[in-house]
Amino acid sequence: MRTVQVGVIGFGLGGRVFHAPIISAVPGLQLAAIVERSGNTAQAAYPNVRVVRSASELLAIDSIELVAITIPNKTHLELARQCLEAGRHVVVDKPFATTSAEAAEMVRIAKERGRLITVYQNRRWDGDFLTMRRVVKDDRLGRVVHFESHMERYRPALKAEAWRELPTPGSGLWFDLGPHLLDQAFVLFGPPESMTADLRSERAGSVVDDAFDAVLHYPKLRVLLRSNLLTCATGPRFRLNGTQGSFVKYGTDPQEDALKQGKPMDQPDWGQEPKENAGTLYISEGDKVTETRIPTERGDYRRYYENVRDAIVSGVPLDVSPEHGIAIMRALELGIESSKRGCKLPFEK
Repeated sequence: MRTVQVGVIGFGLGGRVFHAPIISAVPGLQLAAIVERSGNTAQAAYPNVRVVRSASELLAIDSIELVAITIPNKTHLELARQCLEAGRHVVVDKPFATTSAEAAEMVRIAKERGRLITVYQNRRWDGDFLTMRRVVKDDRLGRVVHFESHMERYRPALKAEAWRELPTPGSGLWFDLGPHLLDQAFVLFGPPESMTADLRSERAGSVVDDAFDAVLHYPKLRVLLRSNLLTCATGPRFRLNGTQGSFVKYGTDPQEDALKQGKPMDQPDWGQEPKENAGTLYISEGDKVTETRIPTERGDYRRYYENVRDAIVSGVPLDVSPEHGIAIMRALELGIESSKRGCKLPFEK
């Protein structure tokens, strides 16, 4: 297998925590350059990696084949266009863009240039979600009628200078965590028939949405996606109800915290949750309900970049197709419109 050299644009939380260390840990990928506009954080973290100050400097490095874009959402289209027109494959951090039209434009350019483009949906490889997929696939609950997915946190203080908290395109919690929850729901059940969403600001002084509830309507299934920043006592991460029982999962995947702490990904227990966080399967057998603990599968964000590597080198299909990325953008837009109008709106497939 040949080595694919990768450049990362941006060394904030996304580049520093969710891209650079994962790229570095994937065989067949080489982190070759990082764009950090100012400061020396990247050089200190990766002394053997070239650090440059602009995307143009990075694209002047002919050996780089793949570029990961990890800077504010409103810049995604401009930078993706620049990278694609320079002949590079592109990973765009979620969300794909600020509108579905921008996403479609990126996909058009990628096809025109014969390059790959995909969205970074790493939470498909959370251990709890992998476990949830197995529970759904095994069909032990009968026909699924209700699914809840929560990403609730407690962050009451505003971050005055954080771009996600400023009223600019692509900011707010819906564009931050909504893509994760929508992506997971679409992976499990496909696109819905319609959507109802409520986007709101709950923290004092907030000028963007910092809480949302979205309901995806399917013919015989309802999916509830919920996130906010004022949940001090968290509930379950997932709840799945079927005609024969339920599955409930508490706790969160440990990879994000481990990456923030700088832990190496080659540890044998990487991505493995504590046993006490195992979900519980409740199965109805007449008047009796049996409870079974379901061990959480091992999560591994490297699998996202392994697939991107294989798509470049061997031509395998992308796990996160560009068309799927556009569909998630359309769902984000539909949620905004539903919240503004206060009604259920159809999802046009």
